[in-house]
Amino acid sequence: MKILIADDHMLFRDGLELSLQKISKNPELCFAQDYTSTLEEIKSHPDLDLLILDLDMPDMLWEKGLAKIKEEAPQTKILVISATEDVRTIKKAMSYGINGYISKRTETKILLAAIKFVLEGGIYLPEIILKQNHKKGEEGLPEGASLTARQKQVLSYIAQGLSNKQIAFEMGITEATVKLHINALLKALKATNRTQALIKAQEEKLI
Repeated sequence: MKILIADDHMLFRDGLELSLQKISKNPELCFAQDYTSTLEEIKSHPDLDLLILDLDMPDMLWEKGLAKIKEEAPQTKILVISATEDVRTIKKAMSYGINGYISKRTETKILLAAIKFVLEGGIYLPEIILKQNHKKGEEGLPEGASLTARQKQVLSYIAQGLSNKQIAFEMGITEATVKLHINALLKALKATNRTQALIKAQEEKLI
């Protein structure tokens, strides 16, 4: 398992390094302290399993830095760990196609669970977003929405951060069938990935 930790605070990088030993005995770790060095590390390690990224690093605006990272490493899983808990910032970061967002104030055991979940292919959404989604879900579907009942069910599980395998278990169907539902869901929402689907569903008050 190869993980890049990008954060401008050395103490946080060191603490996270120790915590990751609980997930894997010998994780291969590399480090960066700003967006420039993050991009350099990505080029040096094209086989990264995960990038753990602090949004607010000193050398460029996070929107620009994250866009460059996604362009350079579109297949790399990205988990943002940030001190920023603003809902708009979280939603905007998720719209870039990252795999999760978690607050630096989160308990270590939850942080490690989120990291493991993202590594397994899940999308981790913070509690503040899930609570907001639940409230919006009570308002009903907007006029003209064309999602089937199954697609709505799959969408709700995606919003909870479940992987395809977990969704299949919850729904009592095969993982291949889940993929078919997700492909149809993406097409209906005009999204290219699960994260974009979540953002668009939030905007349209589907969740």
